[in-house]
Amino acid sequence: MVDLTIPISEETVRELQVGDTITISGYIICGRDAVLPKVLKMIEDGTVDNMGLELYGQAIFHTAVSPAGVGPTSSNKPEIENSIEPLSAAGIKLHLGKGKLHRETIEALEKYNAVYAVIPPVTALLGKKTEEQRVIAFPELGMEALHLIKIDKYPAIIGAAHGRCIYE
Repeated sequence: MVDLTIPISEETVRELQVGDTITISGYIICGRDAVLPKVLKMIEDGTVDNMGLELYGQAIFHTAVSPAGVGPTSSNKPEIENSIEPLSAAGIKLHLGKGKLHRETIEALEKYNAVYAVIPPVTALLGKKTEEQRVIAFPELGMEALHLIKIDKYPAIIGAAHGRCIYE
């Protein structure tokens, strides 16, 4: 078991291997298909720093945040998977979700020394490990707004790293 604390260093990412079981603690970003294209536009426009959030070394969880809790959504939805490369280029080191990614996405993770981890769909467990949550951008999207949550030891397994994928 590898215990990760956000932010994650380049060296830590290089050491992670497909199949490693991990826990993640610290503040992470949460977003999915409704908000990620908006975040990419902010990166493109150079306004992403207006959120007051450093992307370098950060993790993003492909989820909505609701009173029922958080649980992974499919990372291979086009709006989500198409965000992985530009978010990795912007400094995101850990993408959390579920599902098989395309080969091009796995190669993009390798290019930017980022990894993808599969989160088990266990909303009740994750709810107990979520300590704080707040909207940081696009509140009009409700539970699909961009959120920042503080987590303690979320369980995951590295699903894609260094050009390899657990689904192959």
